[in-house]
Amino acid sequence: MQIAEPRFSLIVPVYLNEDSLPALLAEIEAVSQRMAGSLELVMVIDGSPDGSYSYLRENLPRFPFASQLILLARNFGSFSAIREGLRQARGSYLAVMAADLQEPIELIESFFKTLAGGKADVVVGSRDSRDDHWQQSLPSRLFWSLYRHLINSDIPPGGVDVFGCTSTFAQHLVSLPEARSSLVGQLFWLGHRRQIIGYHRRARLHGKSAWSLRRKLAYLSDSLFSFSDLPIRILLGLGLLGMSLSILLAVLVVVARITGNIEVPGYAALMVALTFFAGLNSTGLGLIGSYAWRAYENTKQRPLALILERHEFTGSTPR
Repeated sequence: MQIAEPRFSLIVPVYLNEDSLPALLAEIEAVSQRMAGSLELVMVIDGSPDGSYSYLRENLPRFPFASQLILLARNFGSFSAIREGLRQARGSYLAVMAADLQEPIELIESFFKTLAGGKADVVVGSRDSRDDHWQQSLPSRLFWSLYRHLINSDIPPGGVDVFGCTSTFAQHLVSLPEARSSLVGQLFWLGHRRQIIGYHRRARLHGKSAWSLRRKLAYLSDSLFSFSDLPIRILLGLGLLGMSLSILLAVLVVVARITGNIEVPGYAALMVALTFFAGLNSTGLGLIGSYAWRAYENTKQRPLALILERHEFTGSTPR
């Protein structure tokens, strides 16, 4: 059944969030009532192996707000799920939040208010403080610190987990079909009028975050190779340094040979040069290969996500 065009769309990627869904839907229902029925919810199941899809398929039709339920063919990653949600959303103003309830729902309302007021084309939420244990917060702070210093200094110190944007900005964002890229990097690369809204991140009540250290490092490397030539510049610097050291070493070897301090001519210089440049060559090939692989990935032009099922609910039945 066709859904009437909403003014606001909220996109929520779902992966291993079955336990938090009842509380999440209750908070969204309260927001929908305050927004006088102009809110559409777009839930994107990112190949979640738990019962999230079944729960939403059964319960979403019971809520008064309009909604879409999208099931992806497999786990493509949260950023691909977000992009697909942005692609399917109908609202003039869109926002993205996680399903784990660590971002307050009031933050999403602030996004919509700012966007609807014409104050910005994109708004991002930055964590001013958080309730997480230091074992979760410390790696996150280190990650975003590296991101700001290596990739984009405009990223707020608290990082970016959620954002909102106009439908025009969303169209620009989803028109960038880059594999192995950074959604956050693309947000800032696109420019437009941007506003940052701080918030307090709540502790996670259900489940365990899938945003592991391995995924953080993989995302950091994807962002680095997609938006920075720093590795190439470092490699060039090491090459120039190696050449300088080699020239210096050659002079020292010649002097030592003339003065009779080296009995086997060329041995020390040869071993040092071989080990140094062998390591430098391996590092260089690895860095260049990383850029080449990502370029090759994009030449395939495979879709970043595939929809397996899609359902629409009008939200016309009062509860």
